[in-house]
Amino acid sequence: SDWSSDVCSSDLKSTLLSLLAGDLKPLSGSATLDDRRLADWPAAALARRRAVMMQRDELRFPFSVDEVVSLGRLPWQRREQSAGERAIVAMALRQAGAEKLAGRRYLELSGGERARVQLARALAQISADDDDRAPRYLLLDEPTASLDFAFQHQVLLTLRRLADRGVGVLAILQDPNLALRHADTLSLIAHGRMVDSGAPETVLDAKRLSAVYGLPIVASRGPEGRLALLVAEAARADPE
Repeated sequence: SDWSSDVCSSDLKSTLLSLLAGDLKPLSGSATLDDRRLADWPAAALARRRAVMMQRDELRFPFSVDEVVSLGRLPWQRREQSAGERAIVAMALRQAGAEKLAGRRYLELSGGERARVQLARALAQISADDDDRAPRYLLLDEPTASLDFAFQHQVLLTLRRLADRGVGVLAILQDPNLALRHADTLSLIAHGRMVDSGAPETVLDAKRLSAVYGLPIVASRGPEGRLALLVAEAARADPE
């Protein structure tokens, strides 16, 4: 599956993801999953096929980290947490780089730690039985927003591996360099409209981004030829 990314303005991103997740209904047209309208999916079946990680965190109950991640297993209707279910929770925590948080109280965590736990919850949600080959999807609203530099790349590398194994991943990112480094396809959205969509190195043109962000952005290439985008130093005003 492709690893897709939307680089877009903050006013539009949550609305876009809510439409794709089925939380909002489009005024025209339709949002579909595997050519089936979201409204036609039974809720439990849809939850087993796609998981959503929103940026906002509204959980206020004194759950443990393990209990929060286990919420992702509710669509599978397991009445008892078997050894297999506990293994899925533990695996999801490892994938999200949150295994050291197991056993702690969720409300005592920092914003970045909570983000990793929420990612683990989404990963647990789409963990299917071995004989279930149906496609799985992850929709993520700025999964790196509260993370430090190292964890940003750790999380995106995890998503990259999932995409390589066939999971469809769509993430909204504010950092063009992260999208450039990890995504297969990219949509640049600004001022409520689609600016361009396609291969990251084509869409993230320095001249175009300079116009979108209102900053002097230049493109650079490292020793391996990898493209990177840099904010150039703005011209200083002449002294009076």
